[in-house]
Amino acid sequence: MAIPAAAWAQNSAPARETVAVEGNRRIDAETVRSYFHPNSEGRYDDAARDAALKALVATGLFDDVKITGAGDHLVVSLREAKVIDRVAFEGNRKVKDENLTAVVQSKARGPLQRATVQADVGRIVDAYRHVGRDEVGVVPEIIDRGNDRVDLVYTITEGPKTPVRQINFVGNRAFSNRQLTAVIKTSAASLISLLTGSDTYDPDKVDDDRERLGSYYRNHGYADANVTAARAEYDPATKGFALTFTIEEGPLYHFGDIGITCNVPGLDAEKLRRLLTTRNGALFDGSTLDKSSEALAVELAKLGYPFAHATPRIVNHTEAGRIDVAFVIDEGARAYIERIEIHGNTRTRDYVIRREFDIAEGDAYNKTLLDRAERRLKNLNYFKSVKINTKPGSASDRVVLDVEVVDQSTGDFTVSGGYSSTDGWLGEVKIGDRNFYGTGDSVQASMTYGQYAQGVELSATDPDLFGDHISGGLQLFYRQTVPSTYQSYGTDSYGMTLSMGTPITEQTNVLWRYSLYDQNVTLPSNVPANTVSLPIQQAAAAGRQLVSSVGDTVTYNTLDNNKLPTSGLRSQLTQDLAGLGGDVRFLRTAEDVRYYQSLGGDLVGMVRAQGGYITGWGGSQVPLMNSFFGGPSLVRGFATDGFGPRDLTPGSTMDNVGGSMYWATTAELQSGIPGVPDEYGLRSAAFVDAGTVFGYKGPTSFSGQTAQIANTTVIRSSVGVGLTWDSPFGPLTASYAVPLSKAAYDVVQPFNFTAGPSF
Repeated sequence: MAIPAAAWAQNSAPARETVAVEGNRRIDAETVRSYFHPNSEGRYDDAARDAALKALVATGLFDDVKITGAGDHLVVSLREAKVIDRVAFEGNRKVKDENLTAVVQSKARGPLQRATVQADVGRIVDAYRHVGRDEVGVVPEIIDRGNDRVDLVYTITEGPKTPVRQINFVGNRAFSNRQLTAVIKTSAASLISLLTGSDTYDPDKVDDDRERLGSYYRNHGYADANVTAARAEYDPATKGFALTFTIEEGPLYHFGDIGITCNVPGLDAEKLRRLLTTRNGALFDGSTLDKSSEALAVELAKLGYPFAHATPRIVNHTEAGRIDVAFVIDEGARAYIERIEIHGNTRTRDYVIRREFDIAEGDAYNKTLLDRAERRLKNLNYFKSVKINTKPGSASDRVVLDVEVVDQSTGDFTVSGGYSSTDGWLGEVKIGDRNFYGTGDSVQASMTYGQYAQGVELSATDPDLFGDHISGGLQLFYRQTVPSTYQSYGTDSYGMTLSMGTPITEQTNVLWRYSLYDQNVTLPSNVPANTVSLPIQQAAAAGRQLVSSVGDTVTYNTLDNNKLPTSGLRSQLTQDLAGLGGDVRFLRTAEDVRYYQSLGGDLVGMVRAQGGYITGWGGSQVPLMNSFFGGPSLVRGFATDGFGPRDLTPGSTMDNVGGSMYWATTAELQSGIPGVPDEYGLRSAAFVDAGTVFGYKGPTSFSGQTAQIANTTVIRSSVGVGLTWDSPFGPLTASYAVPLSKAAYDVVQPFNFTAGPSF
C-alpha cells in the first residue's frame, strides 16, 4: 500500500507512523515499531536503524529482517519464524524426557530458531556426558505442520557408556594410590563398578572428587596440600577415560598455639575456649577448625550475638611443622535472611532440605552456619551436587539464599547369594530407598533364605521424626535357625523394635530403642530328646518366651572413612534391660572399640577390644538365646559356638551353652596386595586374636539329671592371615588362623569363609 508523500511532511520530526512494517502476520506492527528509537534530533539515523535491526533479530521471532528506505521513511520487511508446536525426543533411554526438556532452550509455542536448535544439540550432548555417555549422537528434525507451525524432534543415538578405565595420582607420597582411591567416588572400570556404575565419567563428580582429596589431605595434617589438576583424557583405543589427579602435598603440620581473639565488646572469650576441638600438639586437622567455628557461632547466637562469627586465622611455621590458630570473633555486618530459595530438587521435598539449616527466613545471616548446612546436605547422599549462594535482597541489609541441588538415585535393589562356614549357603533379596518419595525417610525390606537360617525384615526410619535431627524408626523381623553341625537345636524369633536416634555431637550419637519379641528353642526331630544337652532341654521346655526390653547404643566415631578406614576411633557401647513386662529379666552390656592408624604407604594398623556382661535380675536366669557364645567373630580359628561353657555330659550332644561374660582383643595389619589393581577391592591382613567366654549361670539339672558344665576361663588365642574382597554381592572374607591356646573340648576351624549376605 502506497503512503502519500504529504503524510510524511506533516511534521518536521518523524512520527512512529514513518516506520512501515510489512510481512508480519502474528506480530503486531506497533510491537515492531517499539524497537525503533530516534536520536536526539528526532530522526532515525544509521545508528538508530542498526540498533533496531539488532534488537529485532535478537528477539528470535523472525527468520529474516530487512530495513530499507532513507530519511524519515523506513520500511521493515519481515519473515516471521515458525512456531514450535511440540518439542520431542526419540531414542533416549538413559536420560528422561523431562530432564532433556529442562536442558534445551527451544520450547513449545516458542519461535523456531536455527541457532538455538544447534545450541540445544550441544546441550543434549553435555547432558549425556554427565551420565557417562560421551559418544552420543543428536540429529534435530523439523516437521512442517502447515500454517507456519512445526514439530521439533531430536533423534538421539545414545551409544555405549563411557567409563573411566584408569585413575592415576601424581605427586602423592604420604598416602598410597589405594588410600586415595577409597576417598573419591569415581572408580576405574571393573566387575564391581560394572554393577554399581561408579566407573561412569562425570565432570561434576570429578570436581567433587578433587574437593574430597583436598579435604582428606587437610584433615590429615597437610594444610598446604593442593589438588592442582584433575585431567580426564579420552583414549579411543580403550573407549574410556584416563583420569589423573595432580597433587602438591606440602609439609606435615601439627597444631601449635590455639587462642581466641575477641573484637566484640562485653564478650568474655576465655569462657568460649571449652568449645574448641583443636588441641595444641595434635596433628593438624582442617575439619576441627570448621567444627570449632560452628560451635562458636551457635554459642554466640545463644549469648545474644547473632551476627558475630569466628574466623580461624592461621599462621604457618613451615620449618617447625607447626600451625598457630587464633579464632577471631568479630561482630560482622548486620544482615538478615529474606528468603531461602530452593531449586533443582525434582524429587526431594523442600522441607527435607530446609531442616538441614540452623537458620530460617528472618534470622541473622551467618556464613559459618550456611557452610554447615551445605556440608550436611552433601552428607545426606541424596544429591549429585549442592551449591548455596547469596543474592541481594530487597534492602541493603537483606540477603536471599539460593540453594541449588541436583537429585540423584537413592533406590537400592539387590539379589545376592553366597556361602559361609557358619550359615551354609544363603540367598538374599533386598529392596529399599534411603529417600523414599523424596521425604528423606529410609525404608527397606529384605528376605534371607539359607541352609541353616532364614528370615524376613522390614524397616522404616525418619531421620527427623521428632525435629532437631532426632530420628525415629520401626523394625519388624522374623528369624529362624535349624540344627546344624554347630548346634543341635533350632531357634525362632519374631517381633519389632522402636528406635529413636539422638545426635549429641558431630562424632557422637545415641540410639534409644524398645524391643518386643518372641523367642523359642526347638529340639531336633532326628535326635532322641534325652541325649540333648540338659540346658537345651530346659530351654525348649520353657516354651515361647516374650522379651520386652529397653536399651541404648552410644556410638563415637572419628574414622576418616567408614568403608575403608585408615585412621580414627570407633567405639560402640550397647546396653539392654529386659523385664518391663514379658517373661524374662536380664541386663546386658557390651562394648566394641576399634582404632585405626596409617603406618605409611598402604599399611594400616588396627587394634580392637571387645567385652560384654549379662546377668539376670529379680530371680530370673539369663535365657539361653540371650547368652554369649564364642566363635570366629571373637577369635578366628575357632568354629561357630566353638568355645565357651559347654555341656560335657557323656552321651549328650555336648552343646555350647553360653556364658555371661566375654572379652576379646585383636591386633591386625591391613594392606593392599602388590600387583593387584586397586579397583579390584582386594585387601590382605595379618592378625593375632585372643579372648574367652565364661561365667555360665544357667541350670545344671533337669528332670532329675545333672549336667557336667565345663566353665573354664582359659584364654583362646590364634594367629593368622585373611583376605577381603569388596565384591558386587557384598563383602567376601576368607581367613586362615592357627589356634595357639585353647581348652581341650573347644572346636577349632582354621579356615573361615563368608560370601554374600550375612544373616
